[in-house]
Amino acid sequence: MPRCSIPMGLALILVASTLDGAAAQEVVKIGMSLPMTGVGFNAVGRQITAAARLYMQQHGTEVAGKKIELIVRDDAGVADTARRIVQEMIVNDKVSIVCADITPAALAIAPLVTQAKIPTVVLVSGASVTVERSPYMVRTSFTLGQSSGIMAAWAAKNGVHRVVTLVNDWAPGIEAEGAFVNGFTAAGGAVIEKLRIPLANPDFAPFLQRIRDLSPDTAFIYFPGTQAGIFAKQFNERGLDKSGIRIIGPGDLTDDDELNTMGDQMLGIVTAHHYSAAHDSALNRDYVDAFRKANSFRPNFISVGGYDGLHLIYQALNKTGGNTDGDALLAAMKGMSFESPRGTITIDPETRDIVQPIYIRKVERVNGELYNIEFQTFEAVKDPLKAAKK
Repeated sequence: MPRCSIPMGLALILVASTLDGAAAQEVVKIGMSLPMTGVGFNAVGRQITAAARLYMQQHGTEVAGKKIELIVRDDAGVADTARRIVQEMIVNDKVSIVCADITPAALAIAPLVTQAKIPTVVLVSGASVTVERSPYMVRTSFTLGQSSGIMAAWAAKNGVHRVVTLVNDWAPGIEAEGAFVNGFTAAGGAVIEKLRIPLANPDFAPFLQRIRDLSPDTAFIYFPGTQAGIFAKQFNERGLDKSGIRIIGPGDLTDDDELNTMGDQMLGIVTAHHYSAAHDSALNRDYVDAFRKANSFRPNFISVGGYDGLHLIYQALNKTGGNTDGDALLAAMKGMSFESPRGTITIDPETRDIVQPIYIRKVERVNGELYNIEFQTFEAVKDPLKAAKK
């Protein structure tokens, strides 16, 4: 649930410097349109801005001799609002770089950034198609195909035979379903039914009854935001937890930011994802400690998209010597590889998409809190939907 409230359309401007001489120094403006308010996705904006602030605190506000100004405005998760805001950023604010958020908004701004030739870092969207909509887009988030495809491979080798899938009926959900079904059936598993549910506050009862009637050994579930906890609660309330039906899915299902509020019904759920706040590396431990000290909540998989997005931008500006030409920055970003709190990530020079490790995790209680504990790693995973097109 939101821990901050910013009125619709109000700009949250994180100014790089207040020094008197800053006006004389060239400024590189980075524009972010994010859902800071509204229903369902407001935690996205909170996580991204927290990660961006942290990165700038740690790495300074000057790159290649230029000041960095981060401009964040609230689109409330509405695609048309995001398009208007980004157009204003391009025309009025003269931003050099744009950062894209959830899938509908990212798709809405793609024609604008293409026409303006502005490099755009996709921080949130998990739909495979997003970066294909503009040659000026690169991704530091993830694709649902990466985690869902790995989940399929793991399930097929670990006692899963008959599956019902249940996903939200929007691009990321459909891609999660497709990647899982393709991978699982290719490995010899059976998907006995594919169910889709509206994105906005669905009534789970008929879908839960259908899953019970079909009696699979496993349900593959994908929901964004807080819906996962509601589903798991109703799953247990209707007795499906005692039916022997297991829940698996991509890591959105057990979001670190929401996990502790979801309750013990999440214990034991196995997911595949690119990040956990419990990831065992020195860099991640430092990241989580610094993030929690600066905020009243812990980082989730959305946050690392923002943190790594800033790192990609900083490194690209260093490579170009501060040149903000769109084609020059895009060329600098392609093929870039670096160590992230999630592990080693690379921007595929051909697809402009992220290549990253995917982890199999299980929800466990550690020191009184629920965490996604990783127990198997798949290195350098590419988006399987793009690989299939080749």
